[in-house]
Amino acid sequence: MKCLYFDCFSGISGDMILGALIDLGMSQKYLKDALGKLSVPGYSIKVSRAVRMGVSARLVSVKKGAGKTRHHHRSYKDIETIINKSSLKSHIKDRSIDIFHRIAKAESKIHNKKVSDVHFHEVGAVDSIVDIVGSVIGIDCLGVDLFCASRVPLGHGFVQCQHGTIPVPAPATLLLLKGVPVYAPGINFELVTPTGAAILTSFVKKFGSMPSMSILKTGYGAGTRQLKSIPNMLRLIVGEKKLAAGKDCVVVLEANIDDMNPEWTGYLTEKLFAEGALDVTLIPVQMKKNRPGTLIQVICSEENCQKITDLIFLESTTAGVRSYCAERTVLERREKKIKTKFGMLKVKVFKDGYGERVAPEFEECRKVALRRKVALRKVYEEVIIAVRQENRLAGD
Repeated sequence: MKCLYFDCFSGISGDMILGALIDLGMSQKYLKDALGKLSVPGYSIKVSRAVRMGVSARLVSVKKGAGKTRHHHRSYKDIETIINKSSLKSHIKDRSIDIFHRIAKAESKIHNKKVSDVHFHEVGAVDSIVDIVGSVIGIDCLGVDLFCASRVPLGHGFVQCQHGTIPVPAPATLLLLKGVPVYAPGINFELVTPTGAAILTSFVKKFGSMPSMSILKTGYGAGTRQLKSIPNMLRLIVGEKKLAAGKDCVVVLEANIDDMNPEWTGYLTEKLFAEGALDVTLIPVQMKKNRPGTLIQVICSEENCQKITDLIFLESTTAGVRSYCAERTVLERREKKIKTKFGMLKVKVFKDGYGERVAPEFEECRKVALRRKVALRKVYEEVIIAVRQENRLAGD
């Protein structure tokens, strides 16, 4: 499992993310060609080397053209139209629009306006469009399965914007960082921008220490200023996280429900997985007064236990959730790509006492089935055929 860790020791901004992605190896030509699919004229991208306290990093700056393009304010609807009309991949469009929508939603709350009435100034400028869409393009190139980040440091003081002088962190930044662990390092500077906060929280749901993994590569993206106490940069770390065989502990959450609309159950299940549930099981049960009911059983990590418990209370009619720790034994597992008639597809490889066994990855097969308009069963069969062929060649 490939993991991307955002090491935000000096905060985060859109240009720092973009710089770190280029430092990780994203081709500047690929980035510029992809961004060229947007109908946003009058700018150029400059990538240079910068040194912050002896550490080399990539510094990305967007040079704007003269005239109207220099101070072009855009509404959320304008930006949505620009992205939708481009020929970028659909999932890149969706993620980019979602990030802008979350910024617009935060700004609308602060200024007491409808999202459709929000006009971006700093965030609507061409450099922020480049930072957000470019970051989504770069992260997509990495093929990451798991996103994690450190706690986020917040600066203090004041910053000038279109509306005047506002406190640091900016109000929009604080809204976008809701639920994220933060701290104050005592630096009189805006360490986290709304753009950086929006990109970070769009991808990352787990914040804390770096997960156990083998480091593959590291990239540094520089901020525009030299700070006195710390290097002004963002570090992105890509690693391979292996689930080793052995025992670990999980939390099992259970709730018995006999008075809930069954249509809500599927929605609850989706939300539980989105919040990090490892597994969700729905078991038909006979409850008191001979009522048919459902036992909702959720397996999760200890760190996700509280938020998943809160979600069960929020999205179901239960009045109580049981919890207990359970020990489980897991096989060593990894992922690899295998060549099939549908292209290179990701498969799961499990290792037990008898060797290795390979299983198709459902989401990979599902995407292919929808894109190629073939039966999901057919995609699975092709993966199995490819695995057997590979095993025969290995045996030869």
